[in-house]
Amino acid sequence: MTPLVSRLSRLWAIMRKPRAAVGSGHRKQAASQEGRQKHAKSNSQAKPSACDGLARQPEEVVLQASVSPYHLFRDVAEVTAFRGSLLSWYDQEKRDLPWRRRAEDEVDPDRRAYAVWVSEVMLQQTQVATVINYYTGWMQKWPTLQDLASASLEEVNQLWAGLGYYSRGRRLQEGARKVVEELGGHMPRTAETLQQLLPGVGRYTAGAIASIAFGQATGVVDGNVARVLCRVRAIGADPSSTLVSQRLWGLAQQLVDPARPGDFNQAAMELGATVCTPQRPLCSQCPVQSLCRARQRVEREQLLASWSLSGSPDVEECAPNTGQCQLCLPASEPWDQTLGVVNFPRKASRKPPREESSATCVLEQPGALGGAQILLVQRPNSGLLAGLWEFPSVTWEPSEQLQRKALLQELQRWAGPLPATRLRHLGEVVHTFSHIKLTYQVYGLALEGQTPVTTVPAGARWLTQEEFHTAAVSTAMKKVFRVYQGQQPGTCKGSKRSQVSSPCSRKKPCMGQQVLDNFFRPHISTDAPNLNSAAQ
Repeated sequence: MTPLVSRLSRLWAIMRKPRAAVGSGHRKQAASQEGRQKHAKSNSQAKPSACDGLARQPEEVVLQASVSPYHLFRDVAEVTAFRGSLLSWYDQEKRDLPWRRRAEDEVDPDRRAYAVWVSEVMLQQTQVATVINYYTGWMQKWPTLQDLASASLEEVNQLWAGLGYYSRGRRLQEGARKVVEELGGHMPRTAETLQQLLPGVGRYTAGAIASIAFGQATGVVDGNVARVLCRVRAIGADPSSTLVSQRLWGLAQQLVDPARPGDFNQAAMELGATVCTPQRPLCSQCPVQSLCRARQRVEREQLLASWSLSGSPDVEECAPNTGQCQLCLPASEPWDQTLGVVNFPRKASRKPPREESSATCVLEQPGALGGAQILLVQRPNSGLLAGLWEFPSVTWEPSEQLQRKALLQELQRWAGPLPATRLRHLGEVVHTFSHIKLTYQVYGLALEGQTPVTTVPAGARWLTQEEFHTAAVSTAMKKVFRVYQGQQPGTCKGSKRSQVSSPCSRKKPCMGQQVLDNFFRPHISTDAPNLNSAAQ
């Protein structure tokens, strides 16, 4: 017997287990899990998840009717095997990250929780490689909650600049001030109180802090964990839907290791980030591949194809009592042989960002002590890019004449009378935020041969180029400034790396401009909130 035939025969034998046995195992699992939940509640004062797949809550009667045991863990032995395999892999393969070192080395529980909190907020919708330097700089500047609480919003925005989703930094500081001023400097100790008391702390962040910093046995679900769970239990429905989200949180709570909850949650996230990736998963390196229903489905499809079998043999698969299982692949998107395990999960198409346009102008004047100064104005304290600094901007107008008139009026509001004939259109910058695709029409106006403006209204200021580099400005404004620099006499032309369009943007930048481009290179966030946060 060849090795391939032998392997296929073993697989066939495994898959021919009667469905009744699976259901029996599920009932045993329900009883044992309910007991473990009561024990966990008495130890950690954590509320059992209402969506736990094995907790017989009244509101789950309808949910259970539409979910097959195929998508659950059948017994304690299976859960124990999953925990052990995942944690053993994590102990050997985990990445050395600064927030993990702090969590492991810090003795003071409040400082440990603060260190975890900062990392989890920064990692939302942002890649690990981008976060490392920001996290290191943040913790050096504000190593404690008290240090952050005493900082100004301007300082927070300045350090956060380029990381994206700027409201995160503001809410982090608001939370630190609340802990210091209202909670005696002590972080809440459970996921429930963390979510209840701290602004900007949702279910995932609260669970991560509570499990990693305080050892509470509470599961977490971010984008990486959701993908792992969907594949392990062959959940093909949209994970952002309410029903599937509830099921995933229930599975996470069932699986979390009560002895090492923080390590387990980080291991699940690590697995999704490095092995069970969205497009090219490394199944051969997965520590839980033997428990993965997506992998089993791939092998079954290969087996059926290789043996040219027709029909559906008596193998273990989803078999809901009534109707279409709401966790399986939707009928409109059946199994795609070319995708393999990537069939799970299938996500609903994301709504494209709305498109907006504006005009912005870099206004430059000679500095009082030599050099040049550029005018920046501060955005409102709420809304998009709240509190950040930008070049004077106006909404897009349908004609060039109206556009120039509106922009000049805005400039004069901050800097007084200006020579209209010097206003030049330089190109455009396209920058996509989480929900907005914003096109900036970039203008420039250089005030040469006239007395510098020394006083400006509140909310505006003149900065040197060196000061601009470290100011609290967005990545979009850095792109705008690159376009302006590329159009000035004696400077290098625009860089290919920026998403800009200008008459000179296709020319190769000189060495000096390359240095500036590397400094201004934007950090791009791609993941969506909740289910794609904390991409590790």
